Amino acid sequence: MSVAAYCIFCYRQIGTSGPATKTHLPWNDIRKIAKVTGSLILGGFVFITYEVLSLKKLLQIDTQAIHQEKLKSYVYIRTTSLNRSEYQGITYQARKEIHKAVRKILETEAKIFRRPFNEQFSTFDGEDHECALWLLLKRCQSEDKEVRLQAVQDLANNSHWHDYQYGTVAQTCDQRTAIGLARSKDIDLRFFLPPPPLPKIKNDYPIEDELRLLLVSLPQTGLDPCVQYFTSLALRESSQTLAAQRGGLWCFGGNGLPYCETLSKIPSETVELFCLQALVQHSKVSSHCDKIEAKGGLQLLQRIYQLRKDSAKIQRNIIRIIGNMALDERLHSSIVRAGWVSVLAEVMKSPHVIQSSHASRALANLDRETVKEKYPDGVYVLHPQYRSSQPIRADILFVHGLLGAAFKTWRQQDIDRRLDKKALEGEENYSQCWPKTWLASDCPALRIISVEYDTHLSDWKAKCPVEAHRKSIAYRSNELLDKLRAAGIGDRPLVWVSHSMGGLLVKKMLVDASKNPEMDKIVNNTRGIIFYSVPHHGSQLAEYSINARYLLFPSVEVKELSKDSPALKKLNDDFLSFAKDKKFSVLSFAETLPTHIGSMIKLHVVPLESAKLGIGDLIPVDVNHLNVCKPKKKDAFLYQRTLKFIQDVLAQELGD
Repeated sequence: MSVAAYCIFCYRQIGTSGPATKTHLPWNDIRKIAKVTGSLILGGFVFITYEVLSLKKLLQIDTQAIHQEKLKSYVYIRTTSLNRSEYQGITYQARKEIHKAVRKILETEAKIFRRPFNEQFSTFDGEDHECALWLLLKRCQSEDKEVRLQAVQDLANNSHWHDYQYGTVAQTCDQRTAIGLARSKDIDLRFFLPPPPLPKIKNDYPIEDELRLLLVSLPQTGLDPCVQYFTSLALRESSQTLAAQRGGLWCFGGNGLPYCETLSKIPSETVELFCLQALVQHSKVSSHCDKIEAKGGLQLLQRIYQLRKDSAKIQRNIIRIIGNMALDERLHSSIVRAGWVSVLAEVMKSPHVIQSSHASRALANLDRETVKEKYPDGVYVLHPQYRSSQPIRADILFVHGLLGAAFKTWRQQDIDRRLDKKALEGEENYSQCWPKTWLASDCPALRIISVEYDTHLSDWKAKCPVEAHRKSIAYRSNELLDKLRAAGIGDRPLVWVSHSMGGLLVKKMLVDASKNPEMDKIVNNTRGIIFYSVPHHGSQLAEYSINARYLLFPSVEVKELSKDSPALKKLNDDFLSFAKDKKFSVLSFAETLPTHIGSMIKLHVVPLESAKLGIGDLIPVDVNHLNVCKPKKKDAFLYQRTLKFIQDVLAQELGD
């Protein structure tokens, strides 16, 4: 304003100075014009400079904000100042320039001599810990498998990352890296994104209806009879629930005797469980897995899993379905996108061996980087459940018996709280599955596998009408052999550990494998067999069940255990004939105490003479039939003798 006023004042002076009397301007007038013009030019220059600087300041872009955007740290708490000058001085800039020069030299050298370029010089944009993070992420996608595996291990082992760095990994890592991190021991769950949010559903649209619609959409013709049975059973129970919601009593008669309850007690969780059991059967069929994925089944299962966090059985069935679907590599991307990797990584940390083992199986089927085997339904890896640098030298295979299971059969002997007060002091060290805890720690170079198959003492609780044929030892032998070959059984030296009827199944599998050229590896790599109270010549339990046939309806398994059964005699003769030509050791344990069946009956399930195979050592133990495979503690004779046998027959592989 002052410059403009000054210019106006000068012009007015010139304008009022009077008319010129000469044709040329006097020198004084020229000076006045120069003063005015110079002042005008100078003032305008100052004004324009001021405006340009002000505008530049207003439009200046903060490059540090771009840097933070790249690191995604704006989502999290900042740990460093945004002002570069506070932590980047002349030394930093010099190092950066030297780094660039060295990088160019090495790049040129690599091109000339056609050598791989060292990735250590790939970036210098962030601090040292930032460089390490991005470098590891880049190495996780390297074409060299060893480099990828080492990078994933380094990511998992570093515990000094900040929250935003865990988030960076979660947002940027690929599918292969996420699965590798989930299979790393003691992994931090911040490495994984939570499952994606699911769309809301109407309050009047229950979950069991969605499950029913999913089941209806799956193929219903040309199915395995048991799959058909489970599907129709689930749909029938769902229909009963819908009818009950309209009014009247609700009757549930799917498994066992029918019973009725009032409307206020409709067990929707039970209906969901029936539907999930049907889906388990469908998930065993590869083409049905495609349909489940296409119909949004992975998202529906995720919703049920989150809603039923209080039901371990429902969650276990869901993870079992995911494990079956993971057998098909084409579905891996869909499983990862549905958020199951983070769920499985969390379940792996469960203190319950059943839950963690189901999750371990699913992740092993997803991990094609370090696991070449596939684990079908009912085949569980007890050790190693995580990625490990420890090479696997041999396999130990556990096969349970009648009414047993892959985990509960092999637990530590239950503590009698009334009689054993000393044992209560160490109850926190109780092993839910001694092969997973004790044997894995004593022999870390072993792969320990446990198989599971349904057995029934009585047909009263038989679920599938065609299951009678499938319960025969011959059928189960063929079924399990196929599953075990898929799991890589036979590729390494092998020791079998069996309890009760499981021992008969082991004998049948070895006899069948000896007749099948494709199964030669299983026979040739067998180093030893442990039998815990196996009824080689029949069981008194079968005689008891047959005498009570009108009450118990003995199942096929029990009928095959009859004393002096022709099928048992033939199996034993075939096995002894087969074993004579093979060089493997046999160790048998026999029970000496009767087993309580209910509160009134005591029964010696497998007498000493029936447990005697005819080859190998036979050791009587003062326990009953149920506890003959459940050591009281780690230093008990039962476990120590088992451990010694395994170490002796695998001495060459274990290096002892």
